Amino acid sequence: MAGHSKWANIQHRKGKQDARRAKIFSKLGREITVATRLGGSDADMNPRLRLAIMAAKAQSMPKANIENAIRKGSGSGEGEDYAEIRYEGYAAGGVAVIVEALSDNRNRTASEVRSSFTKYGGNLGETGSVGFMFDRVGEIFYPPAAAAAESMFEAAAEAGALNVASDGQGHEITCSPDNFAGVRDALEKLFGEPERAGFVWQPNIHAQINEEQAASVLKLIDALEDLDDVQSVTSNFEVSDAVMEKLLAAG
Repeated sequence: MAGHSKWANIQHRKGKQDARRAKIFSKLGREITVATRLGGSDADMNPRLRLAIMAAKAQSMPKANIENAIRKGSGSGEGEDYAEIRYEGYAAGGVAVIVEALSDNRNRTASEVRSSFTKYGGNLGETGSVGFMFDRVGEIFYPPAAAAAESMFEAAAEAGALNVASDGQGHEITCSPDNFAGVRDALEKLFGEPERAGFVWQPNIHAQINEEQAASVLKLIDALEDLDDVQSVTSNFEVSDAVMEKLLAAG
C-alpha cells in the first residue's frame, strides 16, 4: 500500500484530538446513545454498541461517560432523538466527500454542512451524487506490535478478509460488511481487541489534486469535523506524501 494512498481513504485527523477531546467525547457519546436505542444496552447482543464502546475506550473516554450515554439510549436518562443523515458533495478539484451525521435538528445540520462546503470552494450535492465512488467496507486496525505482517495476513485471509495492508503504522484489514463480524471475532481470538473496528467508505475512484486544492480540501474537512453533529468525514483525494506533510506542518 503506497504511502500516499492512505490519504485517499482517511477520516481526516490532524493531531487535534487533545484540543477537541470534549467534542470527541460528545460525538462518541451520541453514537453510543443511538446504538443503544436501536439495538439495546447489551453490547454482547448489539454489534453497533460494541463498536461504539470500543471506539470510546480507544479515545480514553471515561467509563462514567459511556454508562451515561447508554442510560440515555435505554430510556433511563433524558436525551435527544437523533437521526442518522448522510451528506454528499464535492470539494475543490472535484474531490468527493461523504459526511455522516447524527442530528436532532435536520435543518440546522444541513445549513451548517452546506455553509462549510460553500466557504471552502465546494458544493453540497444530492444523496447519491458521489456515493458511487465509494464502497462500504468493514475495517479493522491493529498496531504494529500485535503481530508480524505475515501472521496477520494469513489469519485475516483465513477469516475471509478482502485485503491486509501492513506498514510501520500498523495493520489495516478490510472485509465485506457481511463478513465483518466473523473476521473481527477471528482476529480478536488470535491478537486481542483491535485498536479500532467499524464500517468505512473506501474510495473506488481517486481524485488527484495539487497542493493548492489539497489545502482547500483539508480546510473543508476540518470545518466539517468541527461541527457538533458530524460524526465522520471521508474523501477520495490523493496527493504525494511530501505535499501532505507540508500541508499538515503548515496547519
